[in-house]
Amino acid sequence: MNTHENYMNRALELAKGGWGKTNPNPLVGAVIVKNGRIIAEGFHKALGCAHAEVCALNSAEQKVEGSTLYVNLEPCSHYGRTPPCAKAIIEAGIKEVVVAMPDPNPKVSGRGIQMLRDAGINVTIGILEKEAKKLNEIFIKFITKNKPFVIMKAAMTLDGKIATTGGDSKWITGESSRHYVHVLRDRAAAIMVGINTVLKDNPSLTTRLPSKECKDPVRIIVDSKGRIPLDSAVINLHSNAGVILATTPAICRDKEKRLAEKGVRIIKAGGSNGTVDLTLLMDELYKLEIDSVLLEGGGALNASALNAGIVDKVLFFIAPKIIGGETAPTPVEGAGRQTMEDAVRLRDIAVTRFDEDVLMEGYINNEYM
Repeated sequence: MNTHENYMNRALELAKGGWGKTNPNPLVGAVIVKNGRIIAEGFHKALGCAHAEVCALNSAEQKVEGSTLYVNLEPCSHYGRTPPCAKAIIEAGIKEVVVAMPDPNPKVSGRGIQMLRDAGINVTIGILEKEAKKLNEIFIKFITKNKPFVIMKAAMTLDGKIATTGGDSKWITGESSRHYVHVLRDRAAAIMVGINTVLKDNPSLTTRLPSKECKDPVRIIVDSKGRIPLDSAVINLHSNAGVILATTPAICRDKEKRLAEKGVRIIKAGGSNGTVDLTLLMDELYKLEIDSVLLEGGGALNASALNAGIVDKVLFFIAPKIIGGETAPTPVEGAGRQTMEDAVRLRDIAVTRFDEDVLMEGYINNEYM
């Protein structure tokens, strides 16, 4: 690994400090190097806070004139929630900027780089670009497609069951796997389940990470007829995260009113067959600046999500257990594919061990990589 890659790797690691806090902004880290030594670092800590480049400039304990700045995403050139970073870099006297990837926003892509070059700053692009795109896969889809990035997560036994024939599902996977799921919840903007999950398990859908301060994702319940009980845990918790009920015009007006009184946001996205139109729902979530959805649904909702084409990434935890039962539920139900040729195929597969469990993840849609 060359010098550029070493410093860019550090910028990528710093960027991860903003996981779950910058949505819908990207994850960005910055490193300032002078005379072969890192003299300042920074990362975008939260939405509305200073960007990584400005954080790094402000943290420098010596003059930064003549130094090199490493950043995993093209410095912004426009006024948004904060002033443009490219302007701050120019004014600071940075002589060289090394960028992992251009800004994917078609409205601004390349403008920050051009602004730096017009000011006489040497700009290098493409260092660890693949790694940078993977880190910001959520942001790339959100800003280019105007839709949330959807991650389907499921836990199943070795024989592909998510519960026994009697409905018992606690716990399929081990503690290490379940801890990582809460890490994912902390990073995602929203978590989505179907009404059957609420009726069966009465989940809170919160994030529980005892070793760190974490946030709850926005809780989304897909419930076409408004069957959710008013005493459900998910709508009676003290949490800063909101609750969205995705439903259809079939919901009872009185039920809708009483849910609204509890602070539940109602989104009516009725489809042609009386169910929730998931594609339309994603459009509505985009308007709310929800950039990512962790789908923890049962077999029916997962099948609907795959059929609607909204899923980008799949994470299946596989436990070394066999429970059998031809009526035991599976992660994806519905009518299914009729031929192997029609099977949903995953790309860029990665396999990770969590004690006895195995996590297999891959992409259905990886055009953002």
